[in-house]
Amino acid sequence: MHRRHIVAIAALATLAASTLSAPAWAQSNEIRIAHIYSKTGPLEAYGKQTQTGFMMGLDYATGGTMAVNGKKLVVIEKDDQGKPDLGKSLLAAAYADDKAALAVGPTSSGVALAMLPVAEEYKKILLVEPAVADSITGDKWNKYIFRTGRNSSQDAISNAVALDKPDVSIATLAQDYAFGRDGVKAFKDSVKKAKVVHEEYLPQNTTDFTAGAQRLIDKLKDLPGRKVIWIVWAGAGNPFKIADLDLKRYGIEIATGGNILPAMASYKQFPGMEGATYYYFGIPKNPVNEALVAAHYKQFKTPPDFFTAGGFSAAMAVVTALKKTGGDTGTNKLISTMEGMSFDTPKGPMTFRKEDHQALQSMYHFKIKADPAFAWGVPELVHEIKASEMDIPVKNKR
Repeated sequence: MHRRHIVAIAALATLAASTLSAPAWAQSNEIRIAHIYSKTGPLEAYGKQTQTGFMMGLDYATGGTMAVNGKKLVVIEKDDQGKPDLGKSLLAAAYADDKAALAVGPTSSGVALAMLPVAEEYKKILLVEPAVADSITGDKWNKYIFRTGRNSSQDAISNAVALDKPDVSIATLAQDYAFGRDGVKAFKDSVKKAKVVHEEYLPQNTTDFTAGAQRLIDKLKDLPGRKVIWIVWAGAGNPFKIADLDLKRYGIEIATGGNILPAMASYKQFPGMEGATYYYFGIPKNPVNEALVAAHYKQFKTPPDFFTAGGFSAAMAVVTALKKTGGDTGTNKLISTMEGMSFDTPKGPMTFRKEDHQALQSMYHFKIKADPAFAWGVPELVHEIKASEMDIPVKNKR
């Protein structure tokens, strides 16, 4: 064989070796995080807020470097469109093809429940934010699941603080899927003094609430004492249209939890309405929230919203864990690090409970004020319900 042929073959071998090793080298200097959320679909507004908050949180937590221990954080975004089967396949692709070390999301509880077995199959962490259904960290849970978002029990117990009094009759209005049904079940389990007299479930895409509202009115109108319709709703549709049926005539009030600012425009017509919320930008007083509010005003000229804070909290959890492991993304190392881990968020400290990896956190009992300076009903703080004040049940069976 001629010398030039030998040199050429050697050069090709070197090139092939460098080509094969490049992805491995690159990956060793990257931490790939999949963010699967509703870029489109019925919960698009929630998903976009989460994405904004997540990226702002990563920037804040890494001091603007977007790196931990010299490893670049690479976020791979995927749109589940609010479809469970699609979310499931996207998560599998993220772990298998994109080599994501961990995943964050999704927006919908139905999508989250479809994704849980995938995390277990691939033995990689799924950090759930903001899907709420109790069953995610309950009977459908596995050890690879962590959640920074609040669960239905946290929503329910905090809302019960405002409503659970003797001589109160409550009817519930919710969407007929995991978020709504889990929310109502947790609320009923939390109510000890009041009575839940009716549960009304309507399709997720409902726009005409007349028939459901009439059933609620019929169940409540002749009862003595205080009468309340408690609404738990997400996404499109405006269930507060039921107020158009002159509920005051029957002495019926409306109550609900927090929501995104556009949805809370409906709250403005109910000054004095009580409930509990996960987040409102004007309530928490801490440096992390101040940083989020300032950054959001700087970039968008508006305050951060409900799910923006959730995305930011998820980012804080991810970076806190990676800093503690020195950038080690081994799943077992991450799990042992994150179990019982406390981390700062715009709501103050959160802690992952060891038993089910649910983040324990404050909630906020509010009363609505109609302030002409704001387009939405302003939730004024009545009481910060700290994690220590809420007995959040452990519902997993493992």
